[in-house]
Amino acid sequence: MKTCRGCDGVNIDRVLDLGAMPAADHFPPDRTVATITETSHPLAMAQCSDCGLAQLVDDDTVPDEPRGVEPRALRDQAAVAIREVADAGWLTGGTVIEFGSPHGGTWLPLLTDRGYEIAPATRSASLVIDSFGIMHASDQKAAFRQRAGALAANGTLLLQFHTFTAILAQLQWTALRHGHFAYYSLTTAKRLLANAGLHVADAWAFDLYGGTVLVAATPRPPRSLSLAVRRILAHERAVGVTDPTVARALQKAADDQALALRTSLTKMKCRGYSVYAYGAASQAVSLFSRARLDRRLLAGVADASPAKQGRRMPGTDIPIIPPDQLLCLRPDRVLLTLPDLLTEVQEQYPELDGRWRTLSDLVAPPTFPFPGPARARTGSEELP
Repeated sequence: MKTCRGCDGVNIDRVLDLGAMPAADHFPPDRTVATITETSHPLAMAQCSDCGLAQLVDDDTVPDEPRGVEPRALRDQAAVAIREVADAGWLTGGTVIEFGSPHGGTWLPLLTDRGYEIAPATRSASLVIDSFGIMHASDQKAAFRQRAGALAANGTLLLQFHTFTAILAQLQWTALRHGHFAYYSLTTAKRLLANAGLHVADAWAFDLYGGTVLVAATPRPPRSLSLAVRRILAHERAVGVTDPTVARALQKAADDQALALRTSLTKMKCRGYSVYAYGAASQAVSLFSRARLDRRLLAGVADASPAKQGRRMPGTDIPIIPPDQLLCLRPDRVLLTLPDLLTEVQEQYPELDGRWRTLSDLVAPPTFPFPGPARARTGSEELP
């Protein structure tokens, strides 16, 4: 990698290297074999010192992602976001274009309910939406220009992303995966939007994924930045979110958490516990692979997506099973790979009450020099 994906800068430093990892979006058919034979691919993150963009170093995988089931937390957050944007006066009607995400989900019904009309693909729109979509573009510079080009002269772009500030604050190294080419702080997004002729005017912060930011940007400079924008930018300056030396803390977190997870699961196995997981999420692929998990330590992963059931976690022999099968098995512990699902699965599967564990329950939460949102815990029961 010679130049930054976002600004073409040449000052790029590698901050996280996971080595060879299986493709996170390729779930092979389940086969009970002693040795898993499938291709692995380099997986590393670099950060540009010029614009601050954290980015995938290289990706030689071919997208092959079974469509997952959109979590309720994501749908609920979209509804809240649209309501807050409307309350702030940004939804004035007209036409809308959405740049979708391969993970699914759409904001269009929420907007058509408010009187918006979907613009033809050949025309610009008064509102352009991108929720977790732009990070999947390998050419970030072109992607920002494409979204700016779809916007009418007096229009608004709403751009939502999992903020790199939260990734650092909570040391979420598993956010790195093939197919995710960019990770933004508001500072970096502001620079890349400016390079495409757009100006950040407002922003909203949400707890989704441990920290999500929604930005409103316009072709015309705003009279002033909102208080929320100024606060987020000041916080990012204080913690050095665009400094590669700060981001290198992710490497130690990856090494320590993988070892700690394997140790914790080994202890549970020795105690005779049956342990499964819930959520065949892409971010669990590197975690399972780096921790060298197999079905002896983690007997299976339940997932609500029929497209993933009957397959296995990449790089392992761990099968993916339907949630109904998980209920019948009555495991002692269920590792939830996506903490945002906790409320939803607790309500949906009361039979598993008291058995849910998140990664932070099994592994001592990593620390970092600046605070992030606290992770939910599952109760006061003594943990193994």
